[in-house]
Amino acid sequence: MMQSLPRRGLRAGCLAAVTCCLVCLLALGAGAANGLEMSTAYPGLLASAGDSLSFAMDFDNTLGSGQNVTLSVVDIPEGWEGYFTGGGNEISQAHVASGETSSLVNFELTIPDDAADGVYTVTLRAAAEGGAVDDYSLRLEVTSQETGSSSFEATYPEQEGSSSTSFSFDATIVNNSASEQTYTFSTDAPSGWTVSYQPSGDSTQVSSLTVGARSSQGVTITVTPPSGVEAGSYDISCAAVSASDTLSTDLSVVITGSYSLEMSTPGGLLSADIEGGKSTDLTLTLTNTSNTDLQNVNLTSSAPDGWTVEFSQSTVELLEAGATAEVTATVTASEDALSGDYVVTMTASNSEASDTAEFRMSVQTSTVWGVVGVALILVVIGGLAWVFHKYGRR
Repeated sequence: MMQSLPRRGLRAGCLAAVTCCLVCLLALGAGAANGLEMSTAYPGLLASAGDSLSFAMDFDNTLGSGQNVTLSVVDIPEGWEGYFTGGGNEISQAHVASGETSSLVNFELTIPDDAADGVYTVTLRAAAEGGAVDDYSLRLEVTSQETGSSSFEATYPEQEGSSSTSFSFDATIVNNSASEQTYTFSTDAPSGWTVSYQPSGDSTQVSSLTVGARSSQGVTITVTPPSGVEAGSYDISCAAVSASDTLSTDLSVVITGSYSLEMSTPGGLLSADIEGGKSTDLTLTLTNTSNTDLQNVNLTSSAPDGWTVEFSQSTVELLEAGATAEVTATVTASEDALSGDYVVTMTASNSEASDTAEFRMSVQTSTVWGVVGVALILVVIGGLAWVFHKYGRR
């Protein structure tokens, strides 16, 4: 008896070692055979009864060559519908190249309207022609808890400004559905108005945006009125339309008026003659051609070096709609100005409107010096005549 115990212990030890080796070999064999893996970025989702979900499926093929993979649904709750798509068609197989492949196949899942709250599992299978098989489970938590509907809203939907204003509205699209949505923009605006859409923080104009499930995307809506639009209130309706939803937001723009100003002269002539070192007065007409009063219209000028311009009043405090005001501008030429044409620019402006006129100033030589020159010439000619008359006979 004393000698049999070690033998039994030895046999038990050997049996345990063999068992361990078999387990290891089976594990290694399974690991070697499992050269195909199927996955998705978000295998667990919170959903509601009646939701339609789409899962982008990724594959990792380490079998060393491309494989035709058969796709199937192994387990799905009663009443639920699920199928694979690729290239816009329902499929049962996909060719998986060697290596990693992203979003090769989509799995479309529809939850019935009467699904009770709870946690459900959907098991998918990918079977390669070489024998590798991978099962993958999706976990869906169905809840009737209100998560809020999708929306498209502007932070400040009402704005006002002049007809020359470009209005910018900050809006947000909220996708509260359980799947990614691509929203296409459409606009209902008065004739002549232009509306454009840009993702927040981006200057690129877009016609559509993709928003992930249970997420949001900022949008900048730029509204530009047509030239000469009349004062009043205008409504612009914007919509973001996806395959499963239509979201809308209403904007309002109040045009306070159109602002325009014209500067000229009573006769429309924008030129004058001037002598070097001398001054001349120009009568300017400021006309408010808008339908709104203009306040604090300032007059400024730009002239050649050594020239000066002074206004009888540098600011017109009030210029009513359609009214005209006259201002005298005294232009003084430089004493060193040579004969020729010079440009003096005058500007009338306030915070809403402005206009600029360029005056061509022709510098003329003084007539006094002309008369003096002629007199000198006559004196010289007379002197020569006297000399010839007195000494010519000699």
